[in-house]
Amino acid sequence: MAQQFVQTKIKGDKVVIFIKPTCSYCIMAKDVLVKYKFKPGHLECIDISDRSDMGSMQDYFLELTGERTVPRVFIGEECIGGGSDVAALHKNGKLEGMLQSIGALQ
Repeated sequence: MAQQFVQTKIKGDKVVIFIKPTCSYCIMAKDVLVKYKFKPGHLECIDISDRSDMGSMQDYFLELTGERTVPRVFIGEECIGGGSDVAALHKNGKLEGMLQSIGALQ
């Protein structure tokens, strides 16, 4: 069920970030992403902290991305990493191009 949920969410031309709201790296990733002007519905933050399948979901993140931790940030179906990765891509100017390449920005 966790695998199907993740796969359904990351399909298409949007950015999906799986978070736990008290995690400082999740806050960092979210703070970077909200600086961009997304088309409506092209940025989705999913809080996994209260889900009964959270452990299974994080196990699937490990299988899918090589990391079990949150945040897991997907641009389209590609995981670009976590909070530090998003911040680094923003700082070096690559993040905007990645977001434009999937048509997520206004």
